[in-house]
Amino acid sequence: MPVFKYKGRAKSGALAEGEMDSASSSILAGILIDKGITPLQITEVKQKVDVMDQIHQKLDLYKVSIEELLMFTRQMGALAKAGIPITRAISGIMDSIENPLMIKSLKDTLEQLESGRNLSMAFSRHPRVFSNLYISMIQVGESTGRLDEAFAMMAGYIDRNRRMSNNISTALRYPTTVIIAITIAMAIVNLFVIPKFASFFEANDLELPWQTVFLLTSSNFMVDNWHYLLGTLVLIYFAFKRYISTDEGRYKWHHFILRVPVIGDILLRAYLARFARSFAMAYGAGVPIVQGMGVISRSVGNDYISKHVADMREGIERGEALTITAYRTGMFTPVVMQMFSVGEEAGNLAEMMSFIADFYEEEVDYDVKTLSDKLEPLIYVFVGLMVLVLALGIFVPMWDIAQLAGR
Repeated sequence: MPVFKYKGRAKSGALAEGEMDSASSSILAGILIDKGITPLQITEVKQKVDVMDQIHQKLDLYKVSIEELLMFTRQMGALAKAGIPITRAISGIMDSIENPLMIKSLKDTLEQLESGRNLSMAFSRHPRVFSNLYISMIQVGESTGRLDEAFAMMAGYIDRNRRMSNNISTALRYPTTVIIAITIAMAIVNLFVIPKFASFFEANDLELPWQTVFLLTSSNFMVDNWHYLLGTLVLIYFAFKRYISTDEGRYKWHHFILRVPVIGDILLRAYLARFARSFAMAYGAGVPIVQGMGVISRSVGNDYISKHVADMREGIERGEALTITAYRTGMFTPVVMQMFSVGEEAGNLAEMMSFIADFYEEEVDYDVKTLSDKLEPLIYVFVGLMVLVLALGIFVPMWDIAQLAGR
């Protein structure tokens, strides 16, 4: 946040001067007037250029975490409920924020508000921070005069997504760590350990079993071509990142991860829970169903599911019932489809969608808690096979040498 030097006169006539952080000179002038100081001069202090900060900004490396967005949303809800003006609320919150992207977005938001635009329009200029659903909920809150409730609803929605994402990440942390550790260990064994045994086996001129031949061949290949392998991995990584940055590539990748055994089914239900929760929140807040489906399709977080949601929106525009369009996607279980039908017939669709979201979230929580139990046998089998190949490839020839020496 910029730093400004100011000079002014207090009510007593004494000279008042100092430095203060503020989003702009006009906001600082308002703060000084509130404190009883008449500003005479306000100048921005030129700060030293941070090279790393400039690099991060040029490459768009800054991101706003879900925890930072949640904290901002809760603070805005509390300040709006207390009747604090929006500009003053945002300016006060900025003093405690350290994320450069968040500060830049809120500073621009303040400038937009001062120029006469509303809050939802100002937020829409920063899609990397505020999602389409977030902006739509703020727009509803502005139009109904219940902005504090809109922020509270978004805070609850963000908090649920945060807890679900953290649970899934925690469950995947152990198997991911084990796989990475095994990969590193195998690379070290192939590059440094097996070559030592290779020279020893060659010196004794033994007839080697296939396990040893396999280990020696793979080790020689890695030692001779490690720089090509490393370069190939780097190229594959960047090619993959470039591919999934395209619409077609991202759609196919999002479809693929939903079909991965064990993990894919959990992710599918997590995304469906997010869809149901978003639908219930938007519909309950008074967003028209067609507009709400369009917003949700762009903010659900998975392009494959987003396309199905967009197809549901098109079906509703043609006059079809929500239950029929949902059934055509094939994403929902029969139990959930019954909930769709009951909610649509009874006219309490928002409440029924909340039940559906709770249903999926409970299933995801249970599956996440038992995920380690499902993956551990697979990990043990994989580690056991690797250890078996290493043991047979190294110790069988060593055993033959020991027997030969004994004779």
